[in-house]
Amino acid sequence: MTLRKTKIVATLGPSSSSEEMLARMITAGVNVVRLNFSHGTAEEHIRRAEIVRNIAVKLGRPVGVLCDLQGPKIRIGKFELGKITLKTGDVFVLDADCGLGDQYRVGLDYKSLPQEVTEGVVLLLDDGRITMQVDRVKGNQIHCLVLNGGVLSNNKGINRQGGGLSADALTKKDREDIKTAVALEADYIAVSFPKSALDIELARTLVKKAGGAASIIAKIERAEAIEALAAIIEASDAIMVARGDLGVEVGDAAVPGLQKRMIRMARAHNKQVITATQMMESMISSPIPTRAEVSDVANAVLDGTDAVMLSAETASGQYPLETVEAVHRVVIEAEKEYFSAYHAQKLDQVFIKTDEAVAAAAIYTAQHLKVKAIAALTQSGNAAQWLSRADAEVPIYALSPDKFARRKLTLHRGVYPYPINQADKNKEEILQEMEQVLLQQRAVVSGDLVLLTFGEPIGSPGGTNTLKIIKIGENRPIV
Repeated sequence: MTLRKTKIVATLGPSSSSEEMLARMITAGVNVVRLNFSHGTAEEHIRRAEIVRNIAVKLGRPVGVLCDLQGPKIRIGKFELGKITLKTGDVFVLDADCGLGDQYRVGLDYKSLPQEVTEGVVLLLDDGRITMQVDRVKGNQIHCLVLNGGVLSNNKGINRQGGGLSADALTKKDREDIKTAVALEADYIAVSFPKSALDIELARTLVKKAGGAASIIAKIERAEAIEALAAIIEASDAIMVARGDLGVEVGDAAVPGLQKRMIRMARAHNKQVITATQMMESMISSPIPTRAEVSDVANAVLDGTDAVMLSAETASGQYPLETVEAVHRVVIEAEKEYFSAYHAQKLDQVFIKTDEAVAAAAIYTAQHLKVKAIAALTQSGNAAQWLSRADAEVPIYALSPDKFARRKLTLHRGVYPYPINQADKNKEEILQEMEQVLLQQRAVVSGDLVLLTFGEPIGSPGGTNTLKIIKIGENRPIV
């Protein structure tokens, strides 16, 4: 398979939970699997994670696991008949005290909503498909005028146009789900609807308290999160451009520009970024994507995203494997046109970290020497992360003895993690093992030049401070 820099995140669900389908999807190019905690039980998520890891071992492919917390999605209750049809001009009541709803009213799972809205506020239901304007608030009842009607069914979400609802980012359910995520050794935990850096810091504290070491992803899907974007990115290990709910709150026309801004800011902060929501939506029921979807995925790649994420396409769609294959094809072609402005941006910058300086030197050298690959000997994965951000034109092979570090690197653009055993070995033995790993993976052949980055003394944890050029088969530096 042609090497692809941009990673693919696939959501697991009924369509993709069998061992056979998972194996085929991973073989086709899935790098990270997403467990959506909005659905399923703790036992189901633990079982799926175990299956994924067993398959990854069998295939010899590192696969990361991302646990996506449900968050405070504000929803209506249920209808006696399951759904109703609203017409423009209808009067409808959102009633916090209502049990089963009918044609005229429905309950709320967020009981404080009547206290957070006032006359004139526009509410968007079912991802904006239905809009209502608040006419008046009476006790626990919100009396609304339907601006745009349609079919409204059980448990659909509610957003406020422009944002402003104050539900806490981490619900009681989320706090319990964090314990489950830690139990299954999640590599990434995504926090839904954060409003500030404090939400991310709280999630990190809860993960550590539960004994976990998962990286924290902030899902940017609230209008308030845009205002606090820099601080949220700084507090997170990665962000997700969650275009669905974000588009409902800020308006669909604003999303493309915000997507580019978020990717640009995340990269500037040396953080990973996932672009998500409706990437290949039509492939839920079609084996072929639309031209617009192809362009959407390609543009995310050209923006510099680390990964693109598939949701219902692989969780419940009819063509999960075909969707992964389609994304792989599109990404490969888009990457041929990708241009990195890294060196222009960094030309006058003073590097604070040795790791980043070595990464910049490695990329510069790779561009001016016929180097086949860059190999980073790394304990934590940090060295590979810096190289990823510097946009190497050649593959970056992250060689680490730590399985947790290798799994986290599955999300990093252009990085291909592989195991290496450094224990009780001297420098020359480690270099020889590095060569063997690259040869086994058919990344290089004898006589190829490879850039090697590592920390001195080699094999010891610490920052990367050394760059060496070696010729495969000779195991000696080029003078």
